Amino acid sequence: MSVQTIQGEKLVQMIQGGAANLSAQSKKIDALNVFPVPDGDTGTNMNLTMTSGVKEMKAQESSSAGVTAGRFAKGLLMGARGNSGVILSQLFRGFSKALEGKESVSGTELAEAFQQGVETAYKAVMKPVEGTILTVAKDSAKAGWDASVEEDDCTFVMKAVTKEAKASLERTPDLLPVLKEVGVVDSGGQGLLTIYEAFEAVLEGKEMSYREEEEPSLEELVKMEHHQSAQSHMNAEDITFTYCTEVMVKFDAEKLSQKPFDEDNFREKLSEYGDSLLVVSDEELLKIHIHADFPGEVINEAQQFGSLVQIKAENMRDQHESIVNEPAKKKKVTEPAVITVGMGSGIKALFEGLGAYTVIEGGQTMNPSTEDFIRAIDDSGASRVILLPNNGNIIMAAEQAAEVADADVRVVKTKSVPQGLAAMLAYEENGGLDELAPAMEEASTEVKTGEVTYAVRDTSIDGTAIKKGDYMGISGKKILNCGTDVAEVAQNLLQELVDGESEIVTLIYGEDRTAEEADALASFVEEKFPEVEVEVHEGSQPLYSYIISVE
Repeated sequence: MSVQTIQGEKLVQMIQGGAANLSAQSKKIDALNVFPVPDGDTGTNMNLTMTSGVKEMKAQESSSAGVTAGRFAKGLLMGARGNSGVILSQLFRGFSKALEGKESVSGTELAEAFQQGVETAYKAVMKPVEGTILTVAKDSAKAGWDASVEEDDCTFVMKAVTKEAKASLERTPDLLPVLKEVGVVDSGGQGLLTIYEAFEAVLEGKEMSYREEEEPSLEELVKMEHHQSAQSHMNAEDITFTYCTEVMVKFDAEKLSQKPFDEDNFREKLSEYGDSLLVVSDEELLKIHIHADFPGEVINEAQQFGSLVQIKAENMRDQHESIVNEPAKKKKVTEPAVITVGMGSGIKALFEGLGAYTVIEGGQTMNPSTEDFIRAIDDSGASRVILLPNNGNIIMAAEQAAEVADADVRVVKTKSVPQGLAAMLAYEENGGLDELAPAMEEASTEVKTGEVTYAVRDTSIDGTAIKKGDYMGISGKKILNCGTDVAEVAQNLLQELVDGESEIVTLIYGEDRTAEEADALASFVEEKFPEVEVEVHEGSQPLYSYIISVE
């Protein structure tokens, strides 16, 4: 069915269809994960990211395709989980930028939007890897552009995009040897294809077999503990600028014709007036948040582009004084506040005992979103924050949160709980971020991490046959051994990790193991490596029988 242009209503239907199809296939996509660990991985992350995007889009639907795409992109950005979710959010961030100000979208404009999405996503990834969702997005966008040159029709373009996405996905094992060895295609690319397939079906007026599910709330998806911070524990000297200033401007066409608005240049200009700067704009409004000494100057800069809709300037020093004089009722914040990620009451207690402000519950089974990090940052009330993701799949979401948060935020790129704990040992209260973050980063690299978990399916990696239910000893991205006896697997893993330079071994046992089993494993280490000190902690983490740190 030919569709010459896409309006906002049709785009909403396409996006809802993509979300529903992704939701229906998320478990299948999870199963494509190269490592057969019981992680809620790519399918789950992309599904939760899409859920956030759809929720934001439906909060205020519009007949404008550009507005619809912008709101969807905003929701994706805030809800992005894991690397796959972040990349998906960047694809549609670029997509929405290409559609800004457009009431409807032609086939050529649709192709341009896919192309701009690819450009934005590639810029967001420091070291793009081919054979992933990025490759599928790039190849399919090019096919869409070629099709638009032939025929300016949305359905024609979308069919070309979907066809090439499928072909590109099937080629991913040729680009990533590990995919070929395991016999799977890239999971992120598969997720993107499911979205595109639904887009095409909606444009063609076809019914798909997906089943729409009720959208879960973030509270249902992630059990989080929110600790409100107390400004009464801040020091007055930490308040560099006096006024917390918020300005909202409605763009005026006549003013814009005289002085076009460029968000990057405007942001750079405002940075001269203060800190904690956030500039957000769409086709209608400009919103500014800044801590400044002279709010009037900020207002004058903003007013060049339109009429003032909302102004707020609050004296933070006065607020601080009034709050300090009230009895402290909230959790004390030590700056810089450390926000970290972990699963299990014991792991949470370990981080808090070392000085972390709060622990976002998540990690292997649930990757916290950008919004989860921002909530925790806002709840802390700290002006300076350090984030410890403790998982390679969470780093991008943390970095995205750092970019938009209303605080000075640094991400220490910890990829495991042991790295996070090692980083905390280098934490110093009231330390400067420029010195403290690199020191914590360096400390995190001085430990080896081992994990014992179980396989959720049969597979073969590096020539090793693994059966469903087998225990696996993992270090980094390598499965070092497997077997049916968890103690034996853990012992073999330790013998791989401990060497002549090792001094301390820390065993964190999960909810499926007992203290007696952990003590027996500690005794094995002491007998095998008498020069090594052994510590045992109850982590209560799910899925991972043991998390091991060797330093």
